[in-house]
Amino acid sequence: MASYIGNIAFPCLTPTKAVFSCLMLAVAYVGSLYVWKRELPRDHPKTIKQRTLSVFVVCAAAPLFLLLISNEATSIQGWTLCEHLGVRTPGLLAALTVPLVLTMVLFSGPLYMLYLEGTHEVSIADKGAFSSLWNNNHTRMLWLRNYLIAPFTEEFVFRACMLPLLVPCFGCPTAVIVCPLFFGVAHIHHIIERLRFGMEPLSAIILTAFFQSCYTTVFGAYSAFLFVRTGHLAGPFICHSFCNYMGFPEIGQVFNHSPRNRAIIIATFVVGLILFLFLLHPLTTPEWFSNSIYRDDLVAGTRTL
Repeated sequence: MASYIGNIAFPCLTPTKAVFSCLMLAVAYVGSLYVWKRELPRDHPKTIKQRTLSVFVVCAAAPLFLLLISNEATSIQGWTLCEHLGVRTPGLLAALTVPLVLTMVLFSGPLYMLYLEGTHEVSIADKGAFSSLWNNNHTRMLWLRNYLIAPFTEEFVFRACMLPLLVPCFGCPTAVIVCPLFFGVAHIHHIIERLRFGMEPLSAIILTAFFQSCYTTVFGAYSAFLFVRTGHLAGPFICHSFCNYMGFPEIGQVFNHSPRNRAIIIATFVVGLILFLFLLHPLTTPEWFSNSIYRDDLVAGTRTL
């Protein structure tokens, strides 16, 4: 059969090789954050700029690593590297909107709380106008890191570059479970930062890191699910940015409201979760996103998500 020039396919690696390859990507990403001298905290603009440079170098090198593992496609089932990475135009509009709407449904309770409060206090903002905030270099760099740089680079490395290796080996359902483990464990490195400045007791640092690791692992599974169902990087990136803005739902704040509003908030939490679970599968139908890349019947011969 004639070779399809420019198209590649990923071989079915052994589970050990697939996991080790993803581990290498994770270590490269986290390790790149610590190649600079660490005299300044992670939120300092200089630190953010240095780490941004590092992670973008990893993002540039990761696709080259994938190319080394891939084979030239010899059938119509091959796709370009960009398509494997979820960078493509067919179905892009749906990928930009539907996953975000689905995620907002899940956050119905927190969003309603924001509506009642009329504001959302985040660590990088004060009460001034947006223009004055943006003109502040510290605030601007924090905003760019939290809502653009970190979501994009993390989704690119931990989803777009790992799932092409995991799906042919494990199939989509198992890959969605395995992939976020690297993402969750990678966040444990925040312990180093907290220990350096010693602003919290060790027990609190470990507990916070454990909780963050669990939370990011759960989110990573959701993000990986979106990636294989849509075949796009855009959806996971936008949802990641949105979740960074919202943060973990502050359940305790519910009791600061009046009994009537409290009942409504609890109802929106419950209804939002139920609707999310009900809509999760139908709203991520691969055909909506022109996705024929991450399908088990094409890559692993097992059932589809």
